[in-house]
Amino acid sequence: MTSIKTNPAAMIALRTLNATNTALQQTQNRVSTGYRVSEASDNAAYWSIATIMRSDSKALSTVQDALGLGTAKIDVTYMSLNSSIDVVDKIKSKLVAAREPGVDKASIQSEITELQAQLRAIADSASFSGENWLSVDSSAGNYVQVKEVVSSFTRAGAGVTVNTIQIDTA
Repeated sequence: MTSIKTNPAAMIALRTLNATNTALQQTQNRVSTGYRVSEASDNAAYWSIATIMRSDSKALSTVQDALGLGTAKIDVTYMSLNSSIDVVDKIKSKLVAAREPGVDKASIQSEITELQAQLRAIADSASFSGENWLSVDSSAGNYVQVKEVVSSFTRAGAGVTVNTIQIDTA
């Protein structure tokens, strides 16, 4: 586009300035969003993939939180079971001692009763996030013997699946 009144150097400078402004806007957009492809107009295929990956990343973060909660429930139950085993071992030793002649059986029974109360307290305190897997009423109508804990997140062609591990608490 040349004319008598056009300065070719000014036209080149204007094109360069426009290209620089476009590049600056792109860079500012990338810096402000943190994404190389922040809109579908940047590159539709990459934007679609990036959007799915961001969604999966958020889902994985949620699954990681659920795994943490599941781990905490299992850890509380495990620690309480270990404490319960220690108390049951003490009860067993008291029962063996009660078989010895000349032992005060009433005193031993009193100690066993205290240990049983301690066992109940351990089971009652094994609660995390409102769930207690040790102190349960198995005759209650809402009792569920099998507990589920989130184990993984899977993306397949059919969609997204959150898998669980089933733990039989019987």
